[in-house]
Amino acid sequence: MTGSKKIIAVIGGRKCTEAQYQIARDLGRLIAENDAILVCGGRTGIMEAVCRGAAEAGGITVGILPGDDKLDANEWVTVPIATGIGLARNAVIIRSASAAIAIGGSYGTLSEIAYCKQFGVPVYGIQSWDIDGLPSIETPEEALRLALLD
Repeated sequence: MTGSKKIIAVIGGRKCTEAQYQIARDLGRLIAENDAILVCGGRTGIMEAVCRGAAEAGGITVGILPGDDKLDANEWVTVPIATGIGLARNAVIIRSASAAIAIGGSYGTLSEIAYCKQFGVPVYGIQSWDIDGLPSIETPEEALRLALLD
C-alpha cells in the first residue's frame, strides 16, 4: 500500500521530439519532488524521459512492461514489472494510477486515454491528442498540480 502517496501515470509515445522528452523529464522530476510514485510503460521515448527525471530526483519509477523480460525496462525504472500481456498492459498502467498525464503519443497513448475515461481516472494532456475529455495543459507544473488534486 502506498499510504498517502499518489501514483501518477505518465503516458506517451515510444518516440518523441526533443522538446517532449524535456517536458517528460521535467515532469518526472516534479513527480519525485512531490513525493508521488510514477507508473508508466517503462520503455523508450516519453517513458524513458519521465523515468529519468524521476530517478534523478530520487523518486520511485514503476515500469509496467508488455513482455516477459524485466531487462526490457529503461535504465531509470526502479521497479520493472514484466507482464507478458502485450498492449493489455495499458489497462494495468491506468488502473494503478490516481491520475494520468499524456505527453504526445500515438494510438497506444490514445488507448490509455480511453482507459482513463472508461475507468474514471482523471487525465490531462500536454501536446497530445485534441479530443473531448482531454484537457490540454501547457506545462508539466500545471498538469501535475491538477493530477495531485485528484
